[in-house]
Amino acid sequence: MTTLQEIWPLFDLRLNTPRLELRAITDEDIPHYVDAALSGIHPADEMPFALPWSIAEPDVLALETARWIWTARADTTPDHWVIPCGVWQDGVLLGVQDLVGKKFGDLHTVETGSWLRHSAQAQGIGKEMRAAVLQYAFDYLGAEFAVSEANTTNPASLGVSHALWYQDNGVGLHTWAPGKVQTTLNLRLAARNFRRPDWTVQVSGHAAVAHFLGI
Repeated sequence: MTTLQEIWPLFDLRLNTPRLELRAITDEDIPHYVDAALSGIHPADEMPFALPWSIAEPDVLALETARWIWTARADTTPDHWVIPCGVWQDGVLLGVQDLVGKKFGDLHTVETGSWLRHSAQAQGIGKEMRAAVLQYAFDYLGAEFAVSEANTTNPASLGVSHALWYQDNGVGLHTWAPGKVQTTLNLRLAARNFRRPDWTVQVSGHAAVAHFLGI
């Protein structure tokens, strides 16, 4: 019988770093995702995300999380793909690292976004998981650029980007609640400028993923 991994090769992709394993979120992982988000990501009076999903009521957050993951899968094609990777350490989901390609065959550019539960912050994990997907994007997928954005009030995210040698690439505005306007900083990293860590990401399952995404 054909396996689910043969149908959806992203489920077999693994990125391993010295401390972490990154793998695509499965349906069985969704409750872990929800529990990690509900454990706390940011102070109640701050909003690091353009879409304020993290302050929804628990039942709404759980439902919308499942919908978002299922929609990301349904919308994934070689022209537009989203890989939401759970970030695991010792069997615990610490957060999520997304890797996105829009018209990747033409633009050779990936986008990243991420979050970490509060208990996993300030330990260098955010930098480690971003470096993992950047190595995968540049060395395996053939990306030439990576882009990201963060609120100017989110020094942790900006610190990760600048440590990896992203360059500032303009500003924007968004609002997450009435009267709550925030400035975002856009960032761009060329593959040749990537400040690599002193370790190399270990990748498995790539060949089937590359075929699946038309790379």
